This record gives sequence, C-alpha cells and structure tokens, in this order.
Amino acid sequence: MHSFVLAQMNPLVMVAIIAVIVILALIFFAVFARFISLYIQCWMTGADISLPHLVMMTIRKVNPAIIVRAKIIAVQAGLTEVYQISTRDLESHYLAGGNVPNVIRALVAAKKANIDLDWQTAQAIDLAGRDILEAVRTSVYPKVIDCPDTRKGQMTLDAVAGDGILLKARARVTVRTNIHQLIGGATEETIVARVGQGIVQAIGSTKSYKLVLENPEMISQTVLNQGLEAQTAFEIVSIDIADIDVGENIGARLSADQAEADMRVAQAKAEQRRADFTAREQEMVAHVQENRAKVVLAEAEVPVAIAEGFRKGTLGLIDYYDLKNVQADTQMRNTIAGTSISK
Repeated sequence: MHSFVLAQMNPLVMVAIIAVIVILALIFFAVFARFISLYIQCWMTGADISLPHLVMMTIRKVNPAIIVRAKIIAVQAGLTEVYQISTRDLESHYLAGGNVPNVIRALVAAKKANIDLDWQTAQAIDLAGRDILEAVRTSVYPKVIDCPDTRKGQMTLDAVAGDGILLKARARVTVRTNIHQLIGGATEETIVARVGQGIVQAIGSTKSYKLVLENPEMISQTVLNQGLEAQTAFEIVSIDIADIDVGENIGARLSADQAEADMRVAQAKAEQRRADFTAREQEMVAHVQENRAKVVLAEAEVPVAIAEGFRKGTLGLIDYYDLKNVQADTQMRNTIAGTSISK
C-alpha cells in the first residue's frame, strides 16, 4: 500500500521532501557539531546545562561558551552550593552587560580569602563599572598610591611650617579595598586629595620645620587619625612619608615684602606731608606779600595825610620837620642794627 502511494506521488514532491530531510539533517549535524564539545564539558563537570539549553542561549543572543566556562568554574569552586548561582543568573548578568567570567573569578578569590562577598553584591559592583576582581585582589594584597599623583604633573606637596620654612613632601598611601563601600564610595583620587590636604595641614600646624624633619611619622600618624577613608571605597592601612625636602624661607620673604610695602607706604606719606608743607609755605609767602602790599598802600597814604594836615592847618612846619627827624633817626638805627625799612 505504501509503495503504491509513493509510486503515485509526484516526483517533484518527493524531491522536495528529500531536500527538506537533507536540510534538517544538515542543520542538526551543524548544531550538534557546534555545541557537542560544550555539552560534553557540561556533562563531564556536572555543570548541568542541556544541549537544547545551549541552543536556546544562542537564540537569546547569549554566548554559550562564556556561560559554560563560568558555570564550570562556579561548580568546581563550590559557588553554586554556597551562593545558589544558576545558569539563568549567569545569562541574566550577561544580558545586562556584565562581565560574567570576571565576577565568577572574583567570587572564587573571595571565597578562598574568606572575604564576605555574595553573588548579588558582586553583580551590582560589576554592573556599576567597577573591576570586582581587582577589588578583591586589592582586599587581599593592599596597593600603594603615590601622594601626590605624579601623573598629573605635581611632584611634591608644598606646605609651610610655623616658622615660615617651606617643606616639599612626598607620601605613599597603602590602601585596601572596602568591598561594602565599593558601590558609591569615592575613588583613589579622593584618597590622594584628602591625604595631601591632611599632610599640608599637619605641617602647617607644626611650630618648626625641624620637628617635621626629626619626626616625620608624627605627620603621618596625625593624618591617619583623621579618618580620611570615610565614604570611600578604600581602607587606609598606612601613610608613609617617603621624602621631605627643605625649600625657601617663605616667612622671611613675606616679611621682607611686607617691610618693603611698609617702606613704600611711609615714603608716600612723607611725600604727601612734604607736598603739604610746600603748599603751606607758598601760602605763607603769598600772605606775606599781601601784607607787604597793604603796608605799602598804607605808607602811600602818609604824604596825602600830611598834605591834608597842611591845608587844614592841623600840621605845622615844625611838626613836619620833627617827623622827618624821627624817620631819619629810625633809619639810622635800623642801618646800625643791620636791617632796613621799606620806603
């Protein structure tokens, strides 16, 4: 019966059916060849990811190789038992733009180092843009930060001691990552800025630069006790003064500048007083000249008064000669005394 049906079928239909079967077989073998190695790895390591699941990952735009390797590492390290990490969790983090292998390696390192870090926190830190693996490594092995940051062109921290001497200092700050404050915590730049400010303030509050040179650990301990790591992603382990150089005497230079400024002010005030005195002198000279002019005018009225006296008869000739004798006597006395009178 079946052979009769096949014999009655159109040859074109048979060719189409065979072609479909061949295409499906090729697709199956292609999929099988692509995912068989990953499936075998999952099966041998107990990652518990089926072949259809691997195919569905590709359809969901997920790289199955990354997920498989991450799941194998998690299973081998015992993370799936501790943190209950499923394949769906790995896929979700991958689709969210996270670095799945980095997070898994960070969790493995944290587990080995007995650092309190769970899957949710690690995901959040990774999605926040922080390198979670580097953060865990820094928690285990503290890192050293130069203060100031020479990459920005500043080579030393310049501070003036109480006696006016400029000191140029360089410090090394040893920090350890604070995992619980990594999200929202300030970065290394904040640590460098705070430590630099603390060193400058500590040197400025010291009475003499000699005390700083004798006890540089006093400066570092003062800065360390200020709690500079608050609201940052790091915990300051130590602050070490690497080098201190003595600069110029800022206090003496400022005093000299102030003295020069005071001298200029005094000179300006003296010049103002001299100008005032000169103006006053000229005023007095003008006043004297004015008085002399008044005297001359008054003397000019004397002959007029004498003539008027002769006309009215109130002044006689004898009186006139007596007046002349008095004037001559006065002039003689002035000449003997070395003075003269105006006529």
